[in-house]
Amino acid sequence: MHTPNHTTYAFEDVSLVISHPAKGSLTLTGSGLGSVTVARANDVSAHDLAADGSVMTSKIQARNGTITFVLQQTSEGANWLRKLNQFLEVAQSSEWTRAVCTITSKVMGVDISCTGMSPQKTPDAAYQQAGQQISFAYMCQEITGV
Repeated sequence: MHTPNHTTYAFEDVSLVISHPAKGSLTLTGSGLGSVTVARANDVSAHDLAADGSVMTSKIQARNGTITFVLQQTSEGANWLRKLNQFLEVAQSSEWTRAVCTITSKVMGVDISCTGMSPQKTPDAAYQQAGQQISFAYMCQEITGV
């Protein structure tokens, strides 16, 4: 008898910790969090094509990118990130890239670290009949892990 291979994904298995030395830390395990997306900004491979068709491949150590948190606009996480952004707007420039985030999931073997985080832009503000989710995007100087 063939036993099918089943896998299970649960967002509750993912844990995020965002911290800044001057503002403390926030742990998100799903409450109010809609999604988190980590995106690398650059290719890690490039090809150079010669006239004879030979290809030279370059390995590029590009580790920068973005992390975007999508949260319910009234959630604890959205409030914490708003306060972080407000602090960074008026803080000394030495504070601008001191935020870090780790994303872990033992079930999926995920261990991602984002360092040198700074707000990419102020989140859009949307107010209507029903509550919404808002996005907080941060640029990261270095993203390690998968």
